[in-house]
Amino acid sequence: MTKAELVKAVAEKAGMSQKDAGRALDAVLEAVREAVARGEDVRLPGFGAFVVRERAARKGRDLRTGKEITIPPAKVVTFRVGKLLKAAVVK
Repeated sequence: MTKAELVKAVAEKAGMSQKDAGRALDAVLEAVREAVARGEDVRLPGFGAFVVRERAARKGRDLRTGKEITIPPAKVVTFRVGKLLKAAVVK
């Protein structure tokens, strides 16, 4: 599903114009983006959660030279699926 298709579906389900649904979707995505950028988790009960996790430094290998390198620590965003969404997909 593309963003345009999602906006159309939201507009139909909420009984609003596609323009308003697009603005609402953009606002939700921006709020999620800002919260995750601050390192906060975003939990949507029944749907899932966007969780910021710390990835520790680790050893890796340079594929060109074969030398061992150290990969620095990093923050990554993961998505954990909620119960209701998982149940809807796995029947």
